Amino acid sequence: RMCAAARVAGEQFSSAVPGLGDQPIGGRLSGRLFSTMSGSPAFLMRLVASGFSIAEKAQVIVQQVMSGGDLGVVEKTGANDLQTKADRLVQLSICSSLARKFPKLTIIGEEDLPLQDVDEDLIESGQSEEVLKYSCPPQYSHIKEDEIVVWVDPLDGTKEYTEGLLDHVTVLIGFSYAGKAIAGVINQPYYNYQAGAGAVLGRTIWGVLNLGVFGIQLKEAPEGKHIITTTRSHSSKLVNDCICAMKADEVIRVGGAGNKVIQLIEGKASAYVFASPGCKKWDTCAPEAILHAVSGKLTDIHGNPFQYHKDVKHMNSAGVLATLKNFDYYASLVPDSVKTALVP
Repeated sequence: RMCAAARVAGEQFSSAVPGLGDQPIGGRLSGRLFSTMSGSPAFLMRLVASGFSIAEKAQVIVQQVMSGGDLGVVEKTGANDLQTKADRLVQLSICSSLARKFPKLTIIGEEDLPLQDVDEDLIESGQSEEVLKYSCPPQYSHIKEDEIVVWVDPLDGTKEYTEGLLDHVTVLIGFSYAGKAIAGVINQPYYNYQAGAGAVLGRTIWGVLNLGVFGIQLKEAPEGKHIITTTRSHSSKLVNDCICAMKADEVIRVGGAGNKVIQLIEGKASAYVFASPGCKKWDTCAPEAILHAVSGKLTDIHGNPFQYHKDVKHMNSAGVLATLKNFDYYASLVPDSVKTALVP
C-alpha cells in the first residue's frame, strides 16, 4: 500500500490558499513566531503547509466527484468497505503532490492503486502561508525529510459519502516521526453543507504537537454528561458491550474516525469508543496528532499508544479509545472481557 512516487510530467502549478483566520487552540501561543523573524521555516512546517494546500485541493476533488453524479463505487472486502472515484483521485492527488515536492518521504495510503501517470490537474504544489507564520516546536525543528512517514486516508467515511451523510466525511493526512503521530491535517469537504445559502462550504483543520490546533474552535462536552461517539456501520456485540459499560447518557453513531475526533474537540461527544479491530493507521494518525495537540488522548482500548513507523502493521487490532479529557475514567470502564478479546 506504499504510495508509489507516481510518475508525473509537465510543469507544476500552484493555487492560492485562503488564510485560516483562526487563533490556535491548545499548545503554546508563544509558538506564534513569524518566519521572517526565525529565518527559513523548518522542514516540518513546510510539509504541513503543503499538506494544508493539498487537503484543500482534495476538498475540491471530493465535491466535484459528488456533483458529477457518478461516484464509481467499488466493493473492496464487502458492502461496508467501499472505494469511490473520489477515494482514488484524492489519494493520487495527495501522494503524487507530496512525492513530487518531497521525494524522500515515506507515504502510506489506504487505497491499493496501480502505478500510473497522474493527470497534472491533480497536482497541488502550493503551500499555506498561514501555516508558515508559525515557528516549529524546537524538538521537531531538525527533522529531515526521510525521517517522516505520512499516513493518508483520502476519504474517511466512504460509506457515508455514498449515502449522502456528507458531514461525516473527512480527508486525513497524518505525519509521524520516530513512530509517533506529531502533526496532522483534516479537511471536512462538506462542513456547513446544511447551513444554508451563503455559508462557506468545507474547512481545513491542522495541528502540530506542542504548537496547537488551528481552523477549529475548542469546546468541552457538557460537564457531568457522558456522550459516547462510536461506529455507525461496523457495530458488533463487542462494540455494544463496551458502550453499555460506559454508562452513557447518549450514544452517537457516526462514520469516520476523523469525524469522531472532531466531535470530541467541538464538545459534541466526551469519548470515542470503538471496541473492535477494523480501524487502521491511516484512520488514526492525523486525528491522533490533532487531538494530542489540544491535550486530548487517543490509544487502543487497553490504553496503549499507537506506533506509526513505516513497518508497523496497518490494522489497529485492539480498537480505539479517545477523549479530550477524563481519559482514565473511560479507560477504567472498559470491561475485562473486551480487553481479553482485543489483542494488540
